[in-house]
Amino acid sequence: MGLTEQAFALSEAMLADPLPRRWAHSLGVAKRAASLRPILGRDADLMEAAAVLHDVGYSPSIATTGFHPLDGARFLRDQESFDDRVVRLVAHHSCALLEAEERGLRDELADEFELEQPELVDALIYCDMTTTPDGGHTTPADRLDEIVSRYGPDTIVGRFIQRAAPDIHAAANRVNARMTAAEATQPM
Repeated sequence: MGLTEQAFALSEAMLADPLPRRWAHSLGVAKRAASLRPILGRDADLMEAAAVLHDVGYSPSIATTGFHPLDGARFLRDQESFDDRVVRLVAHHSCALLEAEERGLRDELADEFELEQPELVDALIYCDMTTTPDGGHTTPADRLDEIVSRYGPDTIVGRFIQRAAPDIHAAANRVNARMTAAEATQPM
């Protein structure tokens, strides 16, 4: 079984029954990742695997710290022996260091997991922040608004996502620019 197939199977096993909406979101994020193949090159399968696994840390069977990027990355590293790059992307997806700081876990996350290549970090931010909780397509602005309204502006997640908004918009803009440039070079 290839990396992507293994990732889809594991994510489904961990999320589909206990958290069907989170599973739908993960499928949507993976679909967005697949749409970025023109700019991902040889990292396309890696990104699709990270995308479908990015929220695996929400699974009740592995959630220990309550911080899903850290719980998911530890699970993928320690129990599943997943590709290190996938693990790092899951650990740091969608500006996780900022949320880790809010939770008092920044040093743990940073010490355990290196950052992955900036272009891939941007791509996963883009995929996550352009996908609704139900797996549909949205804009980063609407996604950020949805997160703040769901969690509340004064919660850990609400504070973090508001702090992360400029970084999220910048990442989405960089991905959009790369896609536009890739499309401009495609033969008609």
